[in-house]
Amino acid sequence: MTDSGEKAAGSDISHVENCPADLPIDSYLEKKLLWKVDLRLVPPLAFLYLLAFLDRINIGNARIQGLEESLNMDPEGSQYNIALFVFFITYVLFEIPSNMLLKRFAPSTWLSFITCGFGLCSMCQGLVTNWTGLVICRVFLGVTEAGLLPGTIYLMSMYYKRHEFQRRFGIWYVSVPLAGAFGGLLAYALAHMEGIGGYEGWRWIFIIEGIVTVLGGVAVKFWLADWPHQSKFLTDAEKALVQRRISEDTGPGAMDTLNRQALRIIFTDYKIYIGALLYFAIALSGNAVAYFTPTILHYFGYSPLSAQVHSIPIWMAAAVTCVVAGIASDLCRHRYWFIMAGCATTVAGYAILIAQAPGAGHRLPTGVQYFALFLVFIGIQIVQPITLGWLSGNLAGHYKRAFGSAIQVSLGNLAGLVASNIFITREAPIFITGFATCFALLILHALLSSLLAFLMTRENRRRDRGERDYRFELPEEQLNNLGDDHPSYRFGI
Repeated sequence: MTDSGEKAAGSDISHVENCPADLPIDSYLEKKLLWKVDLRLVPPLAFLYLLAFLDRINIGNARIQGLEESLNMDPEGSQYNIALFVFFITYVLFEIPSNMLLKRFAPSTWLSFITCGFGLCSMCQGLVTNWTGLVICRVFLGVTEAGLLPGTIYLMSMYYKRHEFQRRFGIWYVSVPLAGAFGGLLAYALAHMEGIGGYEGWRWIFIIEGIVTVLGGVAVKFWLADWPHQSKFLTDAEKALVQRRISEDTGPGAMDTLNRQALRIIFTDYKIYIGALLYFAIALSGNAVAYFTPTILHYFGYSPLSAQVHSIPIWMAAAVTCVVAGIASDLCRHRYWFIMAGCATTVAGYAILIAQAPGAGHRLPTGVQYFALFLVFIGIQIVQPITLGWLSGNLAGHYKRAFGSAIQVSLGNLAGLVASNIFITREAPIFITGFATCFALLILHALLSSLLAFLMTRENRRRDRGERDYRFELPEEQLNNLGDDHPSYRFGI
C-alpha cells in the first residue's frame, strides 16, 4: 500500500458507462434493477447462512442424541463447552482477513469456497472417534465459517441504500431461526438412522448436513452476484445505476481509497467499537440459545426427541418476527426503538426464567418456561439483525464498510467464547448463570444503543449548524475520501 492509496476492487467502474447525474432516476427502471439484484443476492446468501448456522449448532442436537457418551466425554465436566469455545477463537481471528480476501476475489468464488470448506468440516465431526478429534474439527469449522457473515454485510451494502438494506437483511437473517427450526426437525429424522452403516444417529446429523452444505456451496457459485462492476447479470447501464444510487445515498465521502487517512478514520471511529459491544451483548444470547436450547428443553422435562420437536415452533415464531421487524424498520426509516422493543421482549423472557432460580422457592410450570423461551427468541431475532444493519448503514464508503463490519462481527463474536461456558450442567435445570448473564447483557445493550443514538443525533445537529464545514477546505482528494466523516453526511437513528 502506498500513500496514494489502494483503490477498492468493488468501486472500480471506470469501464462502465456513466448514468447521467443531472437526470432523475426512472422509478420503473430502479424497481426492475432492485428485483434483479434481490434475486441474485438475498436468496443465495440466506441459503449459505442457513447452511452455516445449521453446521454450527447441530452439535447441540447431536449432544442429546448421544455424542458425549459415544466419545467418552465427561457429561458433568467442561469438554462439551470447550468444543464450543474453540470454534469462536478461529472464527473471530479470521473474520477480518476473510473480508480482505473477499475484496480480492469474486464474492461468488470466495463465499462458495468457504462454504464447501465448512461443509467438509461438519462431515468430519460425524467421523471422529474421540473428543480431541471433535475439537480439531471445531477449530477448522471456525476458520472456514469466519468470512460468511461480514462478507454478506459487505456485499449487500454495495448494492442497497441504507433504508433498503434492513428489510433485505432481515429476510436474509431469517435463515438463522429457520436453521434452528429445520435443524431440530432434521435431527429428529436423522436420529432414526441409528445403526445404518454402523454409525450412531448423532453421526448422521453431522454427515448428512455436511454433504448438503458442500453441494449447496457448489450450486451457489453459479447463482450469487459478484461486485456490481463484475456482475454479468447486469447491463452496463444497470451497473452505473447501482453506483449512482449508492453514491447519492452516502454522499460524496466515498472512502474508496485505502491510505493512512482512511485507516485513521476507520480505527478511531467510536461507532464501530460501540457497534461491536452492541453485537457482543446480543450475540451472547443468540449463541447461547442456539447451542443450548435442545439441552434446556430436555431439562424442562422433554425427552431428547421431543426436545428436538419442541424447538421448532420457537424458531419459527422468531423467523416471522425477524422478517416483520426488518420490513417495519425500513418503512419507518428507524432502528433505535425497534432495538429497544426487542431488548424489552428478551429481558422479560429471561426475567421469567430467573424467577425460578435457587432461593426463589419454586419451579415454574413447563408451559410457562416454554413461553419464556418464545419471548427470548423473538426479542433476539429483532435485535440481532437490526444491530448489524444499524452500524453498516452508518458507515460510508467501500473500505469503511469492509473494515467496520468485519471489526464489529469479529469483536462481537467474542461473545461466543462466553456463551460456550455459561450454561453449566451442574446448574440444570435452572441454569442461573446462563440466564442471568444474558439478562445483564441485554440491559447493557439497551444502554449502549441509547448512547449511540444520542451521539449520532448530536453529531447530526453539529453538522446542521455548520460545525464540521471546515472540512470542506481539505484538498478534494482527501475530502472525497472521508467516508461518513464528510460534513454532508447524516447518520440514521
